[in-house]
Amino acid sequence: MLKARNAAGPWSKPHLVRRARGWIDPAPFWDDDGNAYLVHAWANSRSGIKSILTINRMSADGTRLLDDGKTVFDGRAHHPTIEGPKLYKRNGYYYIFAPAGGVTSGWQTVLRSKNIYGPYEDRIVMDQGRTNINGPHQGAWVELKSGESWFVHFQDRGAYGRIVHLQPLAWKDGWPVIGADADGDGKGEPVASYRKPNVGREYPAHSPQTSDEFVGSRLGLQWQWHANPAEIWLSLSQRRGWLRLFPIPSGNDLWLAPNLLLQKFPAREFSVTTRVDASNLLLGEQSGLVVMGREYSYLAVTRTPNGIRLIREEKAVTLQSPIVYLRVSVTDDANCEFSFSRDGKSFESLGKGFKAKPGMWIGAKVGLFALGPTEATRRGYADFDWFRIALPEQSSQTRALAQ
Repeated sequence: MLKARNAAGPWSKPHLVRRARGWIDPAPFWDDDGNAYLVHAWANSRSGIKSILTINRMSADGTRLLDDGKTVFDGRAHHPTIEGPKLYKRNGYYYIFAPAGGVTSGWQTVLRSKNIYGPYEDRIVMDQGRTNINGPHQGAWVELKSGESWFVHFQDRGAYGRIVHLQPLAWKDGWPVIGADADGDGKGEPVASYRKPNVGREYPAHSPQTSDEFVGSRLGLQWQWHANPAEIWLSLSQRRGWLRLFPIPSGNDLWLAPNLLLQKFPAREFSVTTRVDASNLLLGEQSGLVVMGREYSYLAVTRTPNGIRLIREEKAVTLQSPIVYLRVSVTDDANCEFSFSRDGKSFESLGKGFKAKPGMWIGAKVGLFALGPTEATRRGYADFDWFRIALPEQSSQTRALAQ
């Protein structure tokens, strides 16, 4: 099913363009003569077809397709799993930028023709080569006002998600060359560092938000819920400077819990430390720190008939105080170690090590949760003082902050 925004109406109202099974990665294109087109790929899991690209005529306002489409490229022989097409026009040529070869080990293909329906010449314009940047593809060409060309693409890093790269792009004999082409054969390799694009001025480097002191009236933009959010899951106002999470009846299965508050892994190596007050959890409720992907592991505090306990897999520790520090340390290759501290200074490991796994088309995530028994009729809550992420060079500083 393809949907487009209604050009004549509010952006909040999508418009059905075509009901179709297995059409993926649609990209619109408006030609110099005013004609409009839509190029797309196919998902084998839903259509039984893959590795081909199709172009349809489209109305100028983008609200409907005008024909049944034409296959313009079959990549099964040399560019298997070709998908994600982007259609451009330059100096009389139509170009389709399309990744091929699969997410983890693929390459960037570019097709070229004088006619929008082909036949298209094909060329690999960037692959991993001798670099450690696997599968450099699945992106788009950007041309700046300064005349510079750049290519934005991703690299799949498993549990670390899809890392975004920016590569220089140069035109040579009517073909784009992406990255560094040391031997001049027209096929580039990705570069790990390069000068910044010329956008007219210099801008300082910024890192995305990670840590959160919970002092504002809303969560930071780094947070993502496991499902569509509900206001009843949290409060930032009932205890100023603390995040309050209310347990949702989900049993002990985090796959079924919608109220996991998560964020992406920020680096290859890092640690997360949080301080939780479990004083107001009710019997059977639990709340804590989780690493979530296709598999998950967590460290949580829970209310039992014998008081507050700290649990991880088959391990459990009785706590004298309901306030405890929880930590997960992630080392290279996404290996995770969970630990806790009663005083914020000395941390003890609990349970076995855990290797984070990617989620479904995404990387692993780390964050907080609160669960309750499925039969619960009342809810308690857990309060989190802060959530702090530290990179290796910040570890000593973070230990001081945790005190």
